[in-house]
Formats: sequence, structure tokens, C-alpha cells
Amino acid sequence: MPEVLDWRSAADPRPLVRRAAQALAEGAVVAFPTDTVYALAASALIPEAVAKLCRSKKRDDGRPMTLAVRGAGEALDWVHEMSPLGRRLARRCWPGPVTLVFGGAEEGLVSRLAEPVRRRVCPSGSVGLRTPAHRAILCTMQLLPGPLVLTSANTTGAPAATSATAVLEALGEDVSVIIDDGPTPLGRSSTVVRVDGNAWSVLREGPMSAAEVGEQTACLTVFVCTGNTCRSPLAEGLFKKKLAERLGCPVEDLPRRGFLVISAGLAAMMGGAAADEAGEAARAYGADLTGHVSRPLTPELAAQADYLVAMTRGHLLALAGGFAGTGARPRLLSPAGEDVSDPLGGEQHVYRECAEQIWGCLDHLAAEIMN
Repeated sequence: MPEVLDWRSAADPRPLVRRAAQALAEGAVVAFPTDTVYALAASALIPEAVAKLCRSKKRDDGRPMTLAVRGAGEALDWVHEMSPLGRRLARRCWPGPVTLVFGGAEEGLVSRLAEPVRRRVCPSGSVGLRTPAHRAILCTMQLLPGPLVLTSANTTGAPAATSATAVLEALGEDVSVIIDDGPTPLGRSSTVVRVDGNAWSVLREGPMSAAEVGEQTACLTVFVCTGNTCRSPLAEGLFKKKLAERLGCPVEDLPRRGFLVISAGLAAMMGGAAADEAGEAARAYGADLTGHVSRPLTPELAAQADYLVAMTRGHLLALAGGFAGTGARPRLLSPAGEDVSDPLGGEQHVYRECAEQIWGCLDHLAAEIMN
């Protein structure tokens, strides 16, 4: 009988994680709860384990299985030429109920897997990657040297298991360890999205609809200053205006056209309005800061950004030190390397000069983003 480990009643889950990692390292098949359905996992570094996984599924139809990776950063090792859209979806959809399928996988780490494993995960040059949203499998992967081959916990053609009991009934002795965390919250297999360069398509709808996937594909620019009441709101409002002019659309249509622009502060309080002087300076360019609400920059927000733009070199250093590796590489607004000085407390002409400097710096950024 499989060893069933009760995740719900464990005061300390670390022994369960270590047991699952040990079983996988020994070539066993382990069943994990995920946010979607229960999944069977085997080490991608052990061909015999992957063969055992296929026998458990009673599957020999050549259809590819998924690789479970630790996150968006690790995915780049498996898909070297991942497009900005692919990186964006990986950052925003993981951990979560989305499997991303990429072509050109032969040039990544897939080429180093044993041939029988490559045949299972990359039979036609494409590979499916996923980071499930459950601590059990995420913590287990941290203890392993490589990814896991992942598939739903059911025999081919049968409904996917949404409980440990269903896994036990369907697969029995074919699984060595089952981590039991009760019914899975979503109860449906993951949404599968194919990414080809900067185009995408849904191969299988799941918990995330095609419309919801589409919302995650917009290019996000985040401007950063200190308090998020003067410089970065100005940059946000002026950049929205500049993008809208280039696209020939109202500012309100930018999200529908694939562009999101926001701002945040390294030391901002939540809920503050833009300075009145900043609002007046923005109006001279046809931009509106009336609805601005200040927000602090968080690691989660930084991780979602495609462009993380600092007003000064001091801000840039703070971003590089506190938000390194979370998403886009921080950059300075000025292509010439100049600081945008804080107008706070200055007279209106100081804000006008600040807005003029920001407006002049935005052409370079707009051209890059819209290229």
C-alpha cells in the first residue's frame, strides 16, 4: 500500500517534504495535491522513475508530459529563447493553474535529459512547464537537483483525481507516497497555453479562461520614486498620454491595447493623492492625475513589471538591492543617466521643469516598448 502522509494534520510539514523528496530521489512515484487536481510526479533525472510514472498512468500514446519547475527564473533554463510574452506569463501565472507550452525546447536543458525522458516531455520540440501552487510540491522541489515530470493522478481516459482517496482507489500500488491535503480547491486540470514568440493560444481551458489569460499578457510599466506623489505619478500620467498619442487611442483604451502603466514609491504610504502642483504640471500636457492613489512598491508588484523605471540613481540602487531577481531589471528613466530631481516643496515652475524633463525622457522608452 502507498504511504499516505496527512498534510492537514502535520504541525510541522518538513518531515513530510523530506519523505517525499527521498522517495523521488529513490526513483519512486509520488502523488501531490496541487491547486488544480492531484498530480503524479517522478524525477526527470531518473528514466526508470519516468517509465514507472507512465506505467502508472497506463499511458503509452506519445502525448507529452509536463515538467514542474520552481518558477519563472528556472523556466529560462529550459526555454533559452523565451519571448517577453512568455516571461510575462510565467511571472504572472505561476505558481498557479496554468501550463505554458514553448517550442524550441531542444536548445535548453531538455537536451541534457536522458533520451527516454526527452521522448516523454519533448517529443516534438515543444515542452510544457508548470509551477503548481501548493507548498507540498514547491517545498519538495527545493530539495531536489532537477525538475519533476508531472501528470494528473489518474489512468489515461479516467477523470482526474481531486482527493487522496481517489488517487488511492485509481492507482493503488503504482504510487509509493501520497500527500493528502483533502479535496483540491479548483478541481479541474490546468489551463494549457501555447506561447509562440509574442503570440499565444489556449490549447485547453481550465480554471483560467482565455479572457483571463489575455489580461495577463499586457505589458506593465512601473515608475518608481520615493513617496509616489510627485515624480512617479507625473511619469505615469505623461507616459499614458504619450503611448495613447502613438497608438491613436484614448488613454482609457491602453489596457485593451496591451499596455498597463502604474507608479509606486519606495517609501510611499498607501492612499495618498498626487501633489496639486504635479497635477497642474501634468494638465499642461493633456494628462490627468486626478484619480492617482499612492502605493508602496512591493516585491510582488516588482515581479509583475516588464519595465521597472527609477527616477534617480539612488532609486535605481535601492531597486537593485531590494528587488533584484524579482522581475524586470530596474532601469533609469533618463537615457542620459541624469536624475529627475524631487520638486516636492518647490514652486509651480519647479514642477513644470520636472514634467518637461520627464516628458523628454519618455520618447526613448515608448519607442522601445512599442517596437
